Amino acid sequence: MTNDQLKKLEHDLWASANSLRAYGGNKAADYAVPVLGLIFLRFADNKYGHYEEEVLAEFNKTKGTRRERSVESIALAKCGFYLPDYARYDYLLELPSEKSMAKALEKAMKGIEKNQDEKFKDVLPKQAYFDIEKKKADILPQLLKTFSDIPKDATGDVFGKIYEFFLGEF
Repeated sequence: MTNDQLKKLEHDLWASANSLRAYGGNKAADYAVPVLGLIFLRFADNKYGHYEEEVLAEFNKTKGTRRERSVESIALAKCGFYLPDYARYDYLLELPSEKSMAKALEKAMKGIEKNQDEKFKDVLPKQAYFDIEKKKADILPQLLKTFSDIPKDATGDVFGKIYEFFLGEF
């Protein structure tokens, strides 16, 4: 991703997130944490996707042996976290419109934290999504769709720059 492409992506993502103020009646302070949580979720999905094949291969190789380990523990060792299917970005994008996106995001964030050390539990946003959904139910699906524009091959550096950009804007 070139620097110009990254700048365009940052500005496009910000325009979408900032529409929460105009469209949803939210203040930047109200939507900063949930938006940053969605950026993290996209980063987590990208990173987990890079390790998923390796994690599953190791799991299948040791399955049924004395050295068998859970998928979760292998993922933690290789990737730093485990991402359950219901926390995958594509799963959330394809969630039927009659389902509560806030509930799905809460479950996703809890699922990511479930296998973490105690110091990393209860740090991801969960309740803030309900406040947004309560004002307008279609905002969260729109945000997820917008953040899906972040390329699947985007690395930690790209996410770091996007995250830094958003922190500066908030």
